[in-house]
Amino acid sequence: MKTIVKESPIPGGLALEERPIPTPEDNHVLIKTKKTAICGTDIHIYGWNSWAQKTIKTPQIIGHEFVGEVVDVGRNVTNAKAGDLVSGEGHLFCGKCRHCLTGRAHLCRRTKGIGVNTDGAFAEYFTFPASNIWHCDSSIPLNILSVLDPLGNAMHTVRAFDVLSEDVIVTGAGPIGLMSVPILKRAGARNIVVTDINPKRLELARTLGATATVNIGYETIPDVIATIPSMVEGFDIGLEMSGSAAAFNDMIDVMANGGKIAILGFLPPEAKIEWDKMIFKSLTLKGIYGRHVFDTWYQMTALLQSGLSEEIAKIITHEFHYTDYEKAFKLMQSGESGKIILDWE
Repeated sequence: MKTIVKESPIPGGLALEERPIPTPEDNHVLIKTKKTAICGTDIHIYGWNSWAQKTIKTPQIIGHEFVGEVVDVGRNVTNAKAGDLVSGEGHLFCGKCRHCLTGRAHLCRRTKGIGVNTDGAFAEYFTFPASNIWHCDSSIPLNILSVLDPLGNAMHTVRAFDVLSEDVIVTGAGPIGLMSVPILKRAGARNIVVTDINPKRLELARTLGATATVNIGYETIPDVIATIPSMVEGFDIGLEMSGSAAAFNDMIDVMANGGKIAILGFLPPEAKIEWDKMIFKSLTLKGIYGRHVFDTWYQMTALLQSGLSEEIAKIITHEFHYTDYEKAFKLMQSGESGKIILDWE
């Protein structure tokens, strides 16, 4: 079978390699890949930043956003059969620790990520724990099913705090930041303001329902807030999706006293926070990692079945055959795209 492998510990360093088709172990299924999507994490691995250098052991098959068909099952598998259309929770939890046993598997300290700590889904076939599969509604388009993982990130971040009737700021109009906008609308947010430096992505944010956008290259958030009559005290909820220390501190400046911030973006180690503002404003910070297993999966599936698919489809801007992975990665890295799909059929 063909696989996309991070072959060399250098920027780029991807290769299309032949590997044997794996046999599913006990409690695992073998999946034939239909579609995958490129994640920001994959771009970090491609660019070989400091996180990738200390995390990824080359050579390794990458990728963790997928939809595929079960073609074989290992012993003891009772929840899947050949022909099932599945995606899956890419954070592999232990199932034995206190958090796992009390329904909080998203907090498992032994979590491993496919395509990060183990071989991933950028392959014609791959094995996957049966405990982590998600049975897909076949009426939802395959491209949408391939991005359930990042959509779940957006859902988890939006649901970190009650946004009903609240004013919300989203820093970062990357794919996950964009996905949060229609979810926020459905969750009852009053005003949604999105910040970024990419005019195309900000335009898409407005199309998806943002009240206003701020291009921080030449606008300030307070100036834009002044154009929204109903906003008088700052933002009640902040969603940090950018990974930018500057954007995060800009958010803190415009939060209302007692505001709450959910942080999904990976802030760099050297990021500095003005703690006096955090304290004097009595702000609450909450880190978000992955999805709430499996509550998030039920929530986003229900929204997709009720019309969210049409909006998420707008965030998917390009599709390539998997053999054109280099073009796809370079385009994603440029920032001149939304979500990018790789077709394995």
